[in-house]
Amino acid sequence: MRFDAKQLREMSKTVRAHALNAVRNAGSGHVGIVLGAADIVTAVYANFLRPGVDKFVLSAGHGSALLYSVLALAGYDIDDLSEYRKFGGLPGHPEFGIDGVWATTGPLGQGVGNAVGLALAEKIRGTDGVVYCLCSDGDLSEGVAAEAIAFAGRYELNNLVLIWDDNGVSIDGAALVDVDMAARMAAAGWNVKYIDGNNFADLNRALRSATGGDGPTFIDAKTVIGRESSLAGTSAAHGLELSDSEMMLLVERNISYIGDALWMMVAADAPKRYAPNYPKINVEKAPVPVATGKISSRELSAMYLDSLLTNGAKLIGGSADLGRNTGADVKHSMDIVAPDFRGNYINYGVREHAMGAIMNGLAIAGMRVYGSTFLVFSDYMRASIRLAAMSHLPVIYVFSHDSVAVGADGPTHQPVEQLASLRLVPNLNVYRPCNGDEVAYAWKSAIASNMRPSAIILSRQKFEQIPTPNNAEIKRGAYVIYPAGARKVRVTIIATGAEVPLAVSVAKKLGDAVQVVSMPSVADFRRQDVKYKNKILVGYVVAIEAAASAPWFEFADAVVGIDSFGTSGDGGTVYSHFGFDTDVIARDILNKIK
Repeated sequence: MRFDAKQLREMSKTVRAHALNAVRNAGSGHVGIVLGAADIVTAVYANFLRPGVDKFVLSAGHGSALLYSVLALAGYDIDDLSEYRKFGGLPGHPEFGIDGVWATTGPLGQGVGNAVGLALAEKIRGTDGVVYCLCSDGDLSEGVAAEAIAFAGRYELNNLVLIWDDNGVSIDGAALVDVDMAARMAAAGWNVKYIDGNNFADLNRALRSATGGDGPTFIDAKTVIGRESSLAGTSAAHGLELSDSEMMLLVERNISYIGDALWMMVAADAPKRYAPNYPKINVEKAPVPVATGKISSRELSAMYLDSLLTNGAKLIGGSADLGRNTGADVKHSMDIVAPDFRGNYINYGVREHAMGAIMNGLAIAGMRVYGSTFLVFSDYMRASIRLAAMSHLPVIYVFSHDSVAVGADGPTHQPVEQLASLRLVPNLNVYRPCNGDEVAYAWKSAIASNMRPSAIILSRQKFEQIPTPNNAEIKRGAYVIYPAGARKVRVTIIATGAEVPLAVSVAKKLGDAVQVVSMPSVADFRRQDVKYKNKILVGYVVAIEAAASAPWFEFADAVVGIDSFGTSGDGGTVYSHFGFDTDVIARDILNKIK
C-alpha cells in the first residue's frame, strides 16, 4: 500500500474539511455522505485508483461536494469549491465533462448502470481498467440499479467494484432496501464482502482483493451518516440541517496540513483531462436500402445497418430482448458473451432502463453504441435518454413498432404520446423515416452527431415506398416528396414515416393543387431559416401523423393525429378506425378549405 491507515486518516480529514466548507459556503448540499463516506473515497483514490487507467463513479450524486473535494486534492482541474452550487460554478450533482467526473449522476441508480457500461467497455477492448462505484441505499432501491446489477453478474464483470455506503438511512427515515441485500447480490453472481466503511484496514483489505475473481464485487461498507456531528445516524443528517456554528466547528476539526501534503503526492500523478475518442465510421460505403412494393421501415433500417457492419463499422449494438423484432440484430451481428467478450452485439435481456444507462457508460468510454426496443417501451429508459442528451453522448436508439398500426397487441403496445415526448428532449435527434433514402439519412446523421444522441423511429407494418426526388434536400429535415401538379399550391400535407404514402394518396384524391412534405426530422427542419420554411409550407397546411396531435400546430393549420389510447384489432383496421383513411381525410380537408 502506498499510504498507511494513519496517513489515510489525515487525508480523509482534509477531504471532509474542503467538502464541508463548500457546502457551508453554498448554503445547501448534503453533509451526511461527506462525513460518513469520506474514508471510502479517500482509500479508493489514494491507494487503488490508477490514474488514467481506472475509473470512479459516484452514483450517489448528492455527494458531489465529496467528489469535487477529492478530485481537487488529487490534482484534477476542478473549479473553485467556493463556487459550488452557485450560478456558473460546480453543479449540485456531478456532470460528465467536469475533469475527473465519469458520469452525470444524481437520479439515483443511474451511476450504477453507467459503471457497468464503463466496466463492460474495458472487457470489450481487452484492457485491464477497474471501475469503482460508490452507491447509496437510495441507489440500490431503484429499479435501474437492480437491472444493471443482474446484467453485470450475468456478464461476469470482475473488473467492477460496487461499494455500498450502508448507513441505513434515507431522507424520510429508515432506508427501505432489501431485507438481505447481500443475499440478493450473491444470487445475482456478485462476490460479497462486509467491512466497516470507516476502518482503513478493512477498506484496504477489501479493495485489494476485489478484482480478478469470477464476477463483480459488492462491498457492504457499514457507515454512519453525518458521522461525528450532532445529527449522526439520523435522516436529518442527509441534507444541511446543522447550524452554521457546528459546520464551522466541523471544518476546523478536520483541517489537516499533513493531509494536504500527502494529497500533493497523489496530485503529482493526475491524468490528463479525458475526452471520448470515438471511432470514425465510414457511411459512404453503405448503399441506400432499395425496396419496391410494401416494406416496413424496420426492415429498411436492418438492411442499412447490416451494410454498415459488413463494411467494418465499429458499432456496438444491442437490444432489450427484441433485436430480431426491431431490426437491430442483423446478419453481421455477433453476440458479446463472457468471458472473451468478442463481438458487436449485446443481449441486455428485458432490461430497457439498464440498457439505457449501460449504453451511456459505453459511450462515455468512447464507443459508438445503439440499442433497441419498441417505441412504447422508450418510457422505461426515459431518464437514461435524458441524461445522454444532457451529457452530449452520441447514443443511438432504434425504436420500432411506432404506432397504433401495431394492431392486435393492443393499446399497451401502441405508442401515442412517445414521439412528441422524445421530440421535446433538448439535444436529442429524432428521426421517423418513410423510405430507404430517409433511413440512410437518419443513420448517417446519427453517426455524424458526436455531441448528441439520436432516436430512429421505425414501423412494424409494411407500407408503399414513395421515392425521394433526386434534388430533395433531406438534410434540411423536411422537403417536398410529392410535388403539386399545379403552379399554385393550395394545400400542403406534412407527414412522417408510414403516413407519407397515406398523405400522397390523399393528395392524389384532392387534385393538382396539393403537395406532400415529408418531415423525417422536426428538429432539423426547425433549424432552417424562415425563407426555406415558407418555401415548402405553402397554402393550407395539414399534418398527418399517427401520434399525439398538439405539437404539429407549430407548423400546421389542421392535424390528423391520435389523442387517445389505441385499441386491439388488426393493424389496418385499427389504423382506419382512428381516421387514417384516404377518403375520410380528403373529405375533411375539402370541407375546411371551401
